[in-house]
Amino acid sequence: MFKDNSIRHVFFDLDHTLWDFETNSKLAISEIYDEFNLQSFGFTLEDYWPVYLRCNEYCWDKYRKNQMNKDLLRHQRFYLSLKNFGISDRILAKKMGKKYVILSPLKTALMPGVMEVLEYLYPKYPLHIITNGFQEIQHLKLKNTGIDKFFDKIITSEKAGRRKPERHIFEFALKKTSCLSQHALMIGDNLDADIEGAVNAGLHAIWFNHHKEIVEPNNFTSIHQLIELKQIL
Repeated sequence: MFKDNSIRHVFFDLDHTLWDFETNSKLAISEIYDEFNLQSFGFTLEDYWPVYLRCNEYCWDKYRKNQMNKDLLRHQRFYLSLKNFGISDRILAKKMGKKYVILSPLKTALMPGVMEVLEYLYPKYPLHIITNGFQEIQHLKLKNTGIDKFFDKIITSEKAGRRKPERHIFEFALKKTSCLSQHALMIGDNLDADIEGAVNAGLHAIWFNHHKEIVEPNNFTSIHQLIELKQIL
């Protein structure tokens, strides 16, 4: 456990940590479901949603491992989810992918406690974002939710040239913020990309374990709610 006075800069992940991915994404998917008349294929939105979530996570995992590029990811998650229902339509998947990129950053739901925590931390530390999300989309999410005012540096994997959990993106963020690793804290929901990646680069880390997964004790702190940060920092 780090000491509060050792922290000089705080870095946050964005999706699933601050920006409520599941709420916002489902709203966007619902609009896409209606616009492209997907009910005509014989499945409901509730049928489609969990399949999309699995395919989306599969594609992002490939992206983090440099096994899938940005352009393919954008429509492959829709192609794979449609294929689950027997629809092998790459053109439709590409249309859905383009629409999702337009709709999703317009959604503004935040994880519980985000505004209170950011208002608490903002006067105490410089705050930054480290994200694998696409640069143009992440900036819109921050602006549309009104939390952009809290953050100094927005470090995207595209700007850094590497993706979490690679060490380079964290080192890039430290260089951009003129911060030593022992004075930096990373907060995120993804155990591999955010937490192990940060720890391997020498940063302190707090895992936002909002799904309350059971994990063996390790060299990071775990919280279940963001509001707990007020008792730690």
